[in-house]
Amino acid sequence: MKDGIHPNYREVLVQDMSCGFQFITRSTIQTRETGTFEGKDYPLVKIEVSSESHPFYTGQHKIVDTAGRVDKFRKKFGTVGSKTSVAAG
Repeated sequence: MKDGIHPNYREVLVQDMSCGFQFITRSTIQTRETGTFEGKDYPLVKIEVSSESHPFYTGQHKIVDTAGRVDKFRKKFGTVGSKTSVAAG
């Protein structure tokens, strides 16, 4: 490999902002902040969702209000390409 053309691959601290979960991984991402984990400073990467907060992994599914979106879609496209029947409404 050529010297000086590859990004700096190093350990970084990843923090899930929704629950505060932190873990160490390796990355080439450039960060401006640093964080401390187990007494050592690392470049800090902030994320919104990790395996500790994602509904698929935690089993805590959030109910999203989709009322109106399905009806709007069906009004716009009807049964074109649909393999299911459209509910009469």
